Amino acid sequence: MPAKIKRGDHVVVISGKDRGKRGAVRHVVTKDNRVVVEGVNIVKKHQRARSQGQQSSIIEREAPIHISNVMLIDPNTDQPTRVTFRVRENGTLVRIGKRSGEDIE
Repeated sequence: MPAKIKRGDHVVVISGKDRGKRGAVRHVVTKDNRVVVEGVNIVKKHQRARSQGQQSSIIEREAPIHISNVMLIDPNTDQPTRVTFRVRENGTLVRIGKRSGEDIE
């Protein structure tokens, strides 16, 4: 099954503590069905000093969220939409936004 959400897509979070936030997909973890979205699910990581001169610090970074908690934003209507697929005449698959019925990409 081809990917409904890919790196670089703009998505909106539909459930969880960051519901309503929008951002671009930075990374897709297909093995775990998770995505890393820009500015969403920020966690704090305590990092120990690695060398004598370096200081310990607390780093904020984005953690992955489940792919079912995000919805693709249709570039034609700027609204969240479900995704389906259509086969073109030349045999390639193309993603279709259910809301507008037009190609995504």
